[in-house]
Amino acid sequence: MSTANAAPTSPGGSTPVLALQQTTPMPPTRRPRVKRKTWQTVIWFVVLLAITIVVLYPLVWLLFSTFKPNSEFGQNAGLLPNSPTFDNYLRVAEGIAGIPMAQFFWNSFVLAALAVIGTVLSSALAAYAFARVQFKGLGILFAAMIGTLLLPFHVVIIPQYLLFNQLGMVDTFWPLVLPKFLATEAFFVFLLVQFMRQMPRDMDEAARIDGAGHIRVFWSIILPLVRPALITCAIFAFIWSWNDFLGPLIYLTSPDNYPLPIALRLYNDQTSTSDYGATVTASFVALLPILIFFIVFQRFLVNGVATQGLKG
Repeated sequence: MSTANAAPTSPGGSTPVLALQQTTPMPPTRRPRVKRKTWQTVIWFVVLLAITIVVLYPLVWLLFSTFKPNSEFGQNAGLLPNSPTFDNYLRVAEGIAGIPMAQFFWNSFVLAALAVIGTVLSSALAAYAFARVQFKGLGILFAAMIGTLLLPFHVVIIPQYLLFNQLGMVDTFWPLVLPKFLATEAFFVFLLVQFMRQMPRDMDEAARIDGAGHIRVFWSIILPLVRPALITCAIFAFIWSWNDFLGPLIYLTSPDNYPLPIALRLYNDQTSTSDYGATVTASFVALLPILIFFIVFQRFLVNGVATQGLKG
């Protein structure tokens, strides 16, 4: 009998060497740790600290300027006030033009809340239609939707104003809120479409086999999976609506309906003396809700943007 194909044995003659080689686990290889030199760490720390100071300095200056009297504006360009005072906060609390500041805050909150609800619901429905429903003209409609991103807001101001004026909606919140419920924000629709297209269709097909329709699939399967993207849309919609100035300036004429960005303009009158202290203080107070909102939901924003690169 030929022994050419026989496995080699160990010196003891009992255990094949090949078997030992196959069963003996290889030790895991460790990636060498790159040690950063001390001077590199110091340089990175100094650079990041300088960038942080540059970014936060306007906010810090705004905070300390709220304690400056009107006489120091234009004379004291420093960070700290020479004669600190709380009168600016008292004047802001009293309001302006006979309207308390709380009314302006409430108007901004109502507009921002309705904008978030309308944008999230309408954009999610439109995105589901583009990403999960097959119909004729899908590519053309999606391209037209993307094309609206190229149109500046100033191009459609006049037609929209004429339309809402004929409907009797000028000086109400409807021109600022109604478009949010009609999926007019193509940026959010595109964001959700890209998110939904990355998800596998296995669960959709299994749900349809069990008799679920588009509404059940959308509500029970798609919405829970796209929650990070929905939170991202909600954050951007809230911030954009809270800081919107041009829209309320065009459609709102009664001071009782003014949101905060328009109310800040009342503190600076070109025909009389401007109250710079109250203007700065009102600006800082109006910035606080946005700052708190962003700090609370920033982790959802980061997760929502980061998951855009993941494949389902």
